[in-house]
Amino acid sequence: MSANPSTALITGGTSGIGRSVANKLTALGIHVIVVGRNAERGQKTVAEIRAAGGTVDFISSDLQDASSAREVARRAVEVGGGHVDILINNAGIYPFGPTHETTEEMFEHVYALNVKAPYFLVAELAPLMAKKGKGAIVNLSTMVADYGVPGMSLYGSSKAAINLLTKVWAAEYGPRGVRVNAVSPGPTRTEGTEAMGEGLEKLAAEAPAGRPATPDEIAEAIVFLATDRASFIHGAKLAVDGGRSAV
Repeated sequence: MSANPSTALITGGTSGIGRSVANKLTALGIHVIVVGRNAERGQKTVAEIRAAGGTVDFISSDLQDASSAREVARRAVEVGGGHVDILINNAGIYPFGPTHETTEEMFEHVYALNVKAPYFLVAELAPLMAKKGKGAIVNLSTMVADYGVPGMSLYGSSKAAINLLTKVWAAEYGPRGVRVNAVSPGPTRTEGTEAMGEGLEKLAAEAPAGRPATPDEIAEAIVFLATDRASFIHGAKLAVDGGRSAV
């Protein structure tokens, strides 16, 4: 490992896709900082990655407002030795249900985590990356941000905002060396989607692959965009949806 490794901040990094990304980035010698709400799960993640030889730290936060996002950014820079080189905006919630049954409380909760937190993490960290002349940001979107699915107005619209922000941030920070891209997963089998049961299989069956993804399959795309292998990719949305966007 180099004396001054790159530092990556991963929100929602203690389970599912985020945890897979953490495993892959630490295997590349990158210092990873995972953010999550559950301290026990965070410490378990740290222990397991360190046991495998990786460099990792944990920050506990619910990322429910601008101030918590800014605090996470500040702490990450401190823990990361004065720099964060990669930001993975992975944390999110995905409640399903009819628009007319959505409460204002749920609306605020979803947009706080899915849109506000990434917005203010980028606001804090992208200028620091730009000052160094290099950085990478990967935002997690979803295939249901691109077409209408009953019951997904809240989740889909929050990720449609992320799709647009990805393009804006690419235009805003790309000229100063910061690459901003998005990954748009299809149905993925994680701890968070277990409650969907057969609904996950049904959604996945609509795509040519005909099955849900594993977290590792989504993580591979994220790691690609986060590293120098994607050095000429700016403002892209990479569909990792089993071909759903093709049909």
